[in-house]
Amino acid sequence: MPGLGQRQLIAIEMDVLDKNNKLAAHNREHFEAAGQLVLNLVSSPGSGKTTLLCETLRRLEGKRPCAVIEGDQQTSADADRIRATGVPAIQINTGKGCHLDAKMVHDACHQLPAQDGGILFIENVGNLVCPASFDLGEKYKVAILSVTEGEEKPLKYPDMFAAAQLMLINKTDLLPHVSFDVERCIENAKRVNPYIQVIQLSATTGDGMDAWLNWLATA
Repeated sequence: MPGLGQRQLIAIEMDVLDKNNKLAAHNREHFEAAGQLVLNLVSSPGSGKTTLLCETLRRLEGKRPCAVIEGDQQTSADADRIRATGVPAIQINTGKGCHLDAKMVHDACHQLPAQDGGILFIENVGNLVCPASFDLGEKYKVAILSVTEGEEKPLKYPDMFAAAQLMLINKTDLLPHVSFDVERCIENAKRVNPYIQVIQLSATTGDGMDAWLNWLATA
């Protein structure tokens, strides 16, 4: 911001985060009272996040009620894909904003049907920087990394992987065609977060999906 000193910028940032965190705590109380598992799905663009989410919803059909909050800078394309599975979804377009915040999630929740005991998936804007700082009231952050991106991502974006409880290595069906060291990727993730859990899967072939669904069942 032109004309603002470093101290002013820090004060503004702290004020924004404080307001966000208070509303996130309110969201969390609401979710816990409803017995709802809320996951904040974060990744770079092109990780296969929406494809993975659609396949997850299909496999959960009839087993557990689900809903989705879909974050994108523009268009409703991803929310339309989600709704095609029969699951209610609310699209949030952030414009020039690079992440969802707790107020956006709060307002969106009031437009979704009650999902007591269900799962609310929040598909954040494709970005591994800004969403790391903003608590939405979720129980867990789930970082999705595709094998087409490179195994150094956890080191390049350590704040996000440090904040995530689970890393999904997606598109494993492409491993024969790309240069990606799975073990090195896991090692890098554990360097920034020794407690992060890891599941390897492919939403296209279904490999590893059972492990992901089992994680959801016990989360």
